[in-house]
Amino acid sequence: MLQTFHQQNRDLIVNINGRLVHRNEAGISPFDSAVQGGDAVWEGLRLYDGRIFRLREHLDRLRRSALALAFAEIPSHKKISEEIRRTLQANEMRDDVHIRLTLTRGVKITSGMDPRLNQSGPTLIVLAEHKPPVYGQTGIKLITSSVRRFPPDCLDPKIHHNNLLQSILAKIEANAAGADDAVMLDVRGFVAETNATHLFAILDGVVTTSRTVACPEGITRATVLEICRAADIPHSERDMSLAEFYAADAVFCTGTMGEIVPVTEIDGRTIRDSTGAAGEVLKRICEKFRRLTEEEGEKVCEG
Repeated sequence: MLQTFHQQNRDLIVNINGRLVHRNEAGISPFDSAVQGGDAVWEGLRLYDGRIFRLREHLDRLRRSALALAFAEIPSHKKISEEIRRTLQANEMRDDVHIRLTLTRGVKITSGMDPRLNQSGPTLIVLAEHKPPVYGQTGIKLITSSVRRFPPDCLDPKIHHNNLLQSILAKIEANAAGADDAVMLDVRGFVAETNATHLFAILDGVVTTSRTVACPEGITRATVLEICRAADIPHSERDMSLAEFYAADAVFCTGTMGEIVPVTEIDGRTIRDSTGAAGEVLKRICEKFRRLTEEEGEKVCEG
């Protein structure tokens, strides 16, 4: 599914280390660690009526990732939240907005991979765009990628880092196959996630998702499991094979960019139950998720 250009984003104001500039004038140094080696961490946030859903959880994950990469300096939650607020205010935004938050190790004194070359502190980038959920609600088609997700002993997925080449390669395969996204397996052959989202299947009334062995701990994923616990919806986290997804009553993806979206087809197999019992469970989860986004969130916009 190709995202289209949103005309409201033509004159975006971008925040780079507190400097608010037009998108056409925004830039970072060629010596920045994100350019030199993808040495950065990131988060995707969504703004609902002036509030960012689960902001603290996102900033906690950003901080954990930066600590794992041994960043010498990490801005406080308060500092980052203020820069987000300034960016939204400069763009007069308050709803249906996606925010890409990037923290790099910063600018190096000379090119090279050694973190000791970073002596001027991190670079914080806040990019806010008018962007509704990218998939819509009609459902998406998936194919299985040949690209495998790394296990923790190769590159720990708990680090939410900027090196997305695995995902990009899988997305290229999905594009070539005429699919919306690609399922990615771990090195054992179990389903990890897609190139962009976490995957759930409803099997015999149980909402089931893969363990986070070879994928990050998603905020939306955690919210869905929280909804299931609160609503007494049977749920499970375990290793899952492709065959289980093929035979599932319903399949759906979760993520900040697309929220919750049903999957209609995987590798040519039609997912069966969109209107039956499993479809009703999914509808119930979506309604409860929508209610949470309306009632919760940290206020970052006035009014």
